[in-house]
Amino acid sequence: MTDTSTRTRVDGRTRDESETADEATADLACPECGGSLESDAAQGETVCADCGLVVEADEIDRGPEWRAFDAAEKEEKSRVGAPTTKMMHDDGLSTNIGWRDKDASGRTLSARKREKMQRLRTWNERFRTRDAKERNLKQALGEIDRMASALGLPENVRETASVVYRRALDEDLLPGRSIEGVATAALYAAARQAGTPRSLDEFAAVSRVGKTEIARTYRYVARELGLEVQPADPESYVPRFASDLGLGDRAERRARELLRDAKDEGVHSGKSPVGLAAAAVYAASLLTDDKVTQSSVGEVADVSEVTIRNRYNEILDASDAASA
Repeated sequence: MTDTSTRTRVDGRTRDESETADEATADLACPECGGSLESDAAQGETVCADCGLVVEADEIDRGPEWRAFDAAEKEEKSRVGAPTTKMMHDDGLSTNIGWRDKDASGRTLSARKREKMQRLRTWNERFRTRDAKERNLKQALGEIDRMASALGLPENVRETASVVYRRALDEDLLPGRSIEGVATAALYAAARQAGTPRSLDEFAAVSRVGKTEIARTYRYVARELGLEVQPADPESYVPRFASDLGLGDRAERRARELLRDAKDEGVHSGKSPVGLAAAAVYAASLLTDDKVTQSSVGEVADVSEVTIRNRYNEILDASDAASA
């Protein structure tokens, strides 16, 4: 009795599983020839491997819209919220409460709820900056973002400057120095590392500290953190100066050639790269009949006309020597 019941149950289970397998096979069979079907994810089609019949087309791709070639890249691109950023003191991981006093449907909140939301904003802000270090970091990163926007520096420079400032804060380099001074020095170093330099005068114009303090703090931070910052290349200033002056490609190329000749002759040693670039742009504009005045070049480059005249003569002499 027991053996018969067991055999019946076993046979029943086998029969059910067989029917399920047959149905699955029927679903994957070609309706024309009965061949096996294959899914072509690249084309979004289901095709018969034997006769080539397209059984289903325009399938929905339920995967991500990006490609990843290894596990690390896949993890980096996974959709888990907003990307982290070093430009925010909490890496962008906290939640902000919007300042608009409206609900999800766009309706204005009542006076009682507005008061409640204001209290929540206050407490949220207090929790986001729990100690003096976080308050310091929040103020400094705000300064970096403000100055970078005023100078037109790209996103990667802001990220690098934020990392430099965080390192300075962790290394305890701030005592005796202002937050604004170290933040400006970090942004100046980041701009030079990224190959998008700005002059100290330009930084002083948007910073809350003077040019002397910026230079002194920059040297201190670069030395203590061991930053590898190459001397600014005069050629890196040429595109911006030429663009601001409305010069053409011929003048810009000629300015680069003049600067290369000057470097070959050693004229750039000990000279301000901004002054050399300004003089090269002025000389190139004369040589290509796309003339601009010394005063306009000096205004764009923020250097004196005397500096432009002195560097102008040196650059032309170096060009003549290189051509000889």
